Amino acid sequence: MTSTRYNFKESERKWQQRWTEHKSFAARRDPGRPKYYVLEMFPYPSGRIHMGHVRNYTLGDVVARYKRAQGFNVLHPMGWDAFGLPAENAAIAQGVHPAKWTYENIATMRDQLKSMGLSLDWDREIATCHPEYYRHEQRMFLEMLEAGLVYRKEAMVNWDPVDQTVLANEQVIDGRGWRSGAVVEKRTLSQWFFRITAYSDELLQALGELERWPAKVRLMQENWIGRSEGARFFFKLKNANERIEVFSTRPDTLYGASFVALSPNHPLAGELAKKDEGLAAFIAECNRMGTSEATLETAEKQGYDTGLKAIHPFDAGWTLPVYVANFVLMEYGSGAIFGCPAHDQRDLDFARKYKLPVLPVVLPKGEDPKSFGVGNEAYVGDGTLFNSKFLDGLDVPSALKAAIAKLKEIGQGEGTVAYRLRDWGVSRQRYWGCPIPVIHCEGCGIVPVPKDQLPVRLPDDVTFDKPGNPLDHHPTWKHVACPTCGSPARRETDTFDTFVESSWYFARYCSPRSNEAMERPDVDYWLPVDQYVGGVEHAVLHLLYSRFFTRALKRCGYLGIDEPFDGLFTQGMVCHETYRDADGEWLLPGEVRKEGGKAVAIGDGRTVAVGRSEKMSKSKKNVVDPTHIIDAYGADTARWFMLSDSPPERDLEWTEAGVQGAWRFAQRLWRMASGALPDMAPAGASAGSFDETATALRRATHKTIAGVTEDIEAFRFNKAVARLYEFANTLDDYETGSQGGRPWALREAYDALARLAGPMMPHLAEEIWQLLGGKAMLCDAPWPKADAALTRDDNVTVAVQVNGKLRATIELPRDCDQALAESQALGDERIRRLLDGKPPRKVIVVPNRIVNVVL
Repeated sequence: MTSTRYNFKESERKWQQRWTEHKSFAARRDPGRPKYYVLEMFPYPSGRIHMGHVRNYTLGDVVARYKRAQGFNVLHPMGWDAFGLPAENAAIAQGVHPAKWTYENIATMRDQLKSMGLSLDWDREIATCHPEYYRHEQRMFLEMLEAGLVYRKEAMVNWDPVDQTVLANEQVIDGRGWRSGAVVEKRTLSQWFFRITAYSDELLQALGELERWPAKVRLMQENWIGRSEGARFFFKLKNANERIEVFSTRPDTLYGASFVALSPNHPLAGELAKKDEGLAAFIAECNRMGTSEATLETAEKQGYDTGLKAIHPFDAGWTLPVYVANFVLMEYGSGAIFGCPAHDQRDLDFARKYKLPVLPVVLPKGEDPKSFGVGNEAYVGDGTLFNSKFLDGLDVPSALKAAIAKLKEIGQGEGTVAYRLRDWGVSRQRYWGCPIPVIHCEGCGIVPVPKDQLPVRLPDDVTFDKPGNPLDHHPTWKHVACPTCGSPARRETDTFDTFVESSWYFARYCSPRSNEAMERPDVDYWLPVDQYVGGVEHAVLHLLYSRFFTRALKRCGYLGIDEPFDGLFTQGMVCHETYRDADGEWLLPGEVRKEGGKAVAIGDGRTVAVGRSEKMSKSKKNVVDPTHIIDAYGADTARWFMLSDSPPERDLEWTEAGVQGAWRFAQRLWRMASGALPDMAPAGASAGSFDETATALRRATHKTIAGVTEDIEAFRFNKAVARLYEFANTLDDYETGSQGGRPWALREAYDALARLAGPMMPHLAEEIWQLLGGKAMLCDAPWPKADAALTRDDNVTVAVQVNGKLRATIELPRDCDQALAESQALGDERIRRLLDGKPPRKVIVVPNRIVNVVL
C-alpha cells in the first residue's frame, strides 16, 4: 500500500545515494554527442551556504537536468574559490591556519550542497588553494610574462593599513577598506600587472556578439572599458620648460577654458609638493578620499592653486591658472584636464567655488549669442560654436574635427582614442593567495622561477602575530638561490589577487585531474560555457577579467576560443523582512513570532519593529539557514519555492508562508499520483481511441509539455511552475473511468508530470516515476515531446474591429474560410447595432486573428 504522505527525508537520502552510486552526472567527452556546459559561479568557502547559493545553484541545476533530458552531454561541475582575506582574518582572530579553516568549510558546504540534490559531477571538484590548481596558474603567469602580457612597475595604490594590502578602487567605500573599515591611504608600490589594455578595443567590440548576455551587463562592461574619442594636446607652462599633457573628448570647447587641473597623484603635483607644504597637505587629504568615480562625483570639488600658469594652445597670450584638484583621476587620460565650466557641471562647480571665468562657447538652437549665459547648471547639449574665433558657426561635430586639425597643424596635439580601462594590478600583500613565481636577484634582476620547480608552494609554518604579510616575516621561505647566477636572492612575497584564480577555473573543469592545466581536446570540446549563472555584482571585474584571461590563454596556446561564456544569466537577490527589538537590536527571523497582526520577540514577548524587506545579510540578521529549511521541508520544497515566487532575474521575497505552500504542493503531488495509480492503464499498454474527456486531458498534457519546455528555454522558471500548478488542478478535476482511453490518457499525464517536474523537484519526481513503474531512473529518461496537433485548439478567439477599433471577440473554427468568419462577425449583436442596418463598405479578414469591418 503506497503511503499518502510523502516522506521527503527518506526519499531525498535514497535518491542522492543512488545518483552517487550510479555516477549519474559524471561527464565524459564524447565528440559524437552535442555538449552543453552549465556553470554557476563557484562559491567562496565561508562556512555555510546561504539562500543566495540555494537560488543560484537551483537555477543552474534546472538547466542542467533539462538539457540532459534533451539528450545533451552535460558538464555541470563544482569547485571552490578558496583563496582570500577572510581565511587569513579568521587565522588572526581564531588562531587557526587558513588552510585548515578553508578545507573544513569546504567539507561543510559540500555536504550542504549535496543535500540539495544538485546534478553535479563531483569527480571534477577543484579548490583554487590546492597546489595542483595554482601550479598551473603560476605557469600561465610565466608564459604571459614571456608573451608581453605581464609587467611590473611602480604604481600608486590604495593601501588598507589594517588589512595591510592593496585594494582595488571598487574595494574602497567612502574612503575606507571594504572589509576592515580603515581609512585607506595612497602609497607607491612596485606592482605586477596584466596588460588587459592590450585587448581594450577587442573586449569592447566583442560585446556586440554576446547576444545571450543581459543588456545591462554588456552596458556595464562597455562603460567600464570606456572608449572615448578625442585629442591629446599640450599646455606649455609659462616661464618653464615643462608642459602638461591633456586628453579631452571636447577640444572644441577650448576657447571656453578657464583653468587646468592636475590629479593629486600627477608627477608634476608630486614635484611641486616637495617645496610646498600646503600642497603636500592638500594631496594627503585627497588621498584619504574614496577613489571610486561615484565618490569623486559626489564629493565637494576642491583645488589648490599651484601658482603656475598654462599657455593656451590656440593663443600664446592667454594663460590659465593650474590647480591640483581632488576630482581628477590619474587613472584616466593623462591625469590632467582643462576646465570648460560653461559646458561641464563638475568644472562649473569648481569655477564657481574659486571665482573663475565662465564663458559659454556652445550656443543652443534659438538662443541669442548676445544674451545667452550659464547659471548654476552647465549646458551640455548640442548647438553651434561661438566666442571661439575660427570655430564660430560650426556645429559640435564639425568643430571637434576642426579643433583637432588645428592642434595637429600647430604641433600642439593630435586626435586619439582613450580608454577608461587600466591594466589589472594583481599584487596583494597577503599570505593566503597564489605565490607570484618570480625571484629577485641583485645581480640578475627579476628572474622567473624555472617551470620545472613549480609550484611555488605556500609555507605551512606561518605566524600571524605581526602586522603585514606573513611571507615577509617567514625566516626561510623567501630566501632562495638565484636560478640564473646562484647568488642569494629572495622570492616575491606578494600573492595574486584572487580574481586571477576565478578567471580560468571554468577551463580547469574540462580536465581537472590532468598534469596539464587543460587538455586541448577537452577544452576544444567543452568550451565555451553554454550557460553561466551568477550575481550581477560580478558583471564587471570577474567577467571582464575572465574574458581577458581567455584571450591571453589563446595567445599562449592553451585555448582556441576568445569568449569564455556564451550565455549569461544574472539572478536576483533573496530578501527577507528585517526585525528589531525594543532596544534596537537586530533579531533573526527564528526569534520572531507573528501574532494578532503584530510581531513579537519569542524570548520576552515584547513588540518587534518590522522593517522593509532587504537582501539577506548577517549584519541585519534577516537570514534563513538553508539547512534548517531542508531539514524541515526538504530540498525539493526549497528548490520549488526558489523557482516559483518571482522571475529569476528579480529579487525574491523569502516567506515562511511561501515555503509551507511549496511543501503542501509537494505533498499534494504525491497524494495525487498515489491515488490515481489504480485508474491508470498498465505501463506499455496500447493507446486505443479517446473520448472527449480523455482528449481534453491529452490536450492539457501536451500544452503543458510545450509551455514548460518553452519557459525553461527562456529562463521563465516561475511561469513553468505556474503551468505545473495549473496542470495539477486539471488532473485533480479529471473524471476517471475505464472507457474512452481515459486510463491511458491518465498515465500519459502523470508520466509527463514526473518528467516536467524532474528538473525542479528531482527527488519527488524520481519517486513518482518509480511509482509509475519506470524501469530506469528518471534522471536518465528523455524529455517529453509535445504533439503539435494536440497543442492547437480547434477553435480560436478572433477580434472584431469596426473602423480599426476593437468592438467584439468571437469564437471561430481554426483556419475557417473567409465567408464564415465574415458571416459570424457581422452576425454578432454588438456589430449589428453599430451597422444599424447599413451594409459595410468592406470586410477584411486576417485568418485566426482579426475581422475588420469598415463602415
